[in-house]
Amino acid sequence: MTKPLKVATVQFEPTMFEKERNITRLIEMVTEAAEAGAKLIVTPEMGTTGYCWVDRAEVAPFVEPIPGPTTDRFADVARAHDCYIVVGMPEVDPTTNLYYNVGVLVGPEGVVGTHRKTHPYIAEPKWSAPGDLGHQVFETPIGRIAMLVCMDIHFVETARLVGLAGADIICHISNWLAERTPAPYWITRAVENSCYLIEANRWGLERTVQFSGGSCVIGPDGAIEAVIDAGDGVAYAELDLERARARRVLGEKVFEQRRPELYMELPTNTYLWNPLDFFTLYGHRPLPPGRRSRIAVAQFAPGGDVEANLARIEELAVKAAREEGAELVVFPERAVTGLDAPGAVPPDGAAVAKLVAIAARHDLHIAAGLAEDDAGTLYNSAVLVGPQGVIGRYRKTHLDATDHNWAQPGDEWGVFDTKFGRIGLLIGHDAAFPESGRVLALRGCDLILAPAALRSRLINSHAGSAVAQNYPIPTGADPHHWHLMRARAGENNVHLAFANVLDPAAGYSGKSGVFGPDTFEFPRREAILGEGEGVIACDIDTSNLDSRYPTNVVRRKDLVTMRLPHHYQPLIR
Repeated sequence: MTKPLKVATVQFEPTMFEKERNITRLIEMVTEAAEAGAKLIVTPEMGTTGYCWVDRAEVAPFVEPIPGPTTDRFADVARAHDCYIVVGMPEVDPTTNLYYNVGVLVGPEGVVGTHRKTHPYIAEPKWSAPGDLGHQVFETPIGRIAMLVCMDIHFVETARLVGLAGADIICHISNWLAERTPAPYWITRAVENSCYLIEANRWGLERTVQFSGGSCVIGPDGAIEAVIDAGDGVAYAELDLERARARRVLGEKVFEQRRPELYMELPTNTYLWNPLDFFTLYGHRPLPPGRRSRIAVAQFAPGGDVEANLARIEELAVKAAREEGAELVVFPERAVTGLDAPGAVPPDGAAVAKLVAIAARHDLHIAAGLAEDDAGTLYNSAVLVGPQGVIGRYRKTHLDATDHNWAQPGDEWGVFDTKFGRIGLLIGHDAAFPESGRVLALRGCDLILAPAALRSRLINSHAGSAVAQNYPIPTGADPHHWHLMRARAGENNVHLAFANVLDPAAGYSGKSGVFGPDTFEFPRREAILGEGEGVIACDIDTSNLDSRYPTNVVRRKDLVTMRLPHHYQPLIR
């Protein structure tokens, strides 16, 4: 067992054009943390200078080489207290005269490593170049440390790269804005990589930009272990690095369960070209027109009787259609056959035919999970059916502990073109892998349907923030502040319909919902079934205005377009 590691996050409001004041104050706060016993201390992005620079000329008096005078001053503190410090600052490369937004890890020996922000936010191109050092993990006597800078963490690939490289701790330095913090993406990156995340965010107002504060330490399970809301301050936590090194997500050893052979699209970007042109190339699989629709998810506990499960499916389908006005309903993983034993059914057998009949009787489309028996080979599958019959089938590619004693993994993704748009299917544990949703997004999916039977915690609440935000950004308490599936929808700019089993006695957590394609859109386009069995529905829109360019975020996929796949090759090894 490793010795507990005391760490600190520093929240600070720098002042533009007052670099010496900023550094002096940061040195004071870092020294305070070091004297309190912190061995790793993280400070905010661009904390030495402020952030909102308009061009290279304006920031030029404040950039420095690394190592340089600023890193030397922090190294003196690290040496005096035998600790490690992450400093956010603007760097100049003396060879090229390019500027970078960087995080620098400084220890008793001096500069240990530098991370140049690889995925720039809208502000960086005004003065800095995208980082060219990749995503590194630095071995230190206190653990394996990685750094990401602000916008980097919007992209699933950045944190995954350092997770696969063995990071115990991701030090994320930021100037985060426009939402209540600790931000859902921060929590998601810690959870999906089963590592600690130390978040150092700034707060306050700079050139009309309101920054969100919320600096924190997040555990591998997503728990907030220390947090600062508003104001300057230091927060502490003690880390057990063995928790990170167990690499368990939702109770599963996810890094051992990855399927890199299915991720070959990750080092590409299908959204570099106008997707309305790209997906019509050679006349092969053009995107369907899409439309406005109403989608529902159903939450219940299937039993071992197929006929009883089908009756319950029909009951909930009728409720979804008549009371919620839904046109498509998603049911949980193995909703047809039950969870306790496979009870597998053939893909062309009576159970699937009855599911089609339910869809036809109520003029619905239905996605539902089942245990499939294909000539003696068993799969954990989902089918998508409509009044016209079976549209498609998907076999779960990432098996969890409940699957391994009976099911074989599938070997291909399920992507189907429908009147609702391009639909991708995932099943339960698949959604724990950020690679899954990303591949479906790269294939042009507008909507992901996710039948699930997940036991672990999928949500975090928020007590509310004292940081003022412009309407309609919420600041009050929220029981569903973080939901893993909301993050999956937003990071891939898709609508996502997640139908989970609800069976508290067996540990199945429910929290089904339909989530929108933009996590920074408020009020959010989503509906969450927080308690009890039943159905809940939400309107979605996969259409496009009459334009040869994408006008809908699900077709434009901003967060997919901004990926930098030349960094991502290690994800497929």
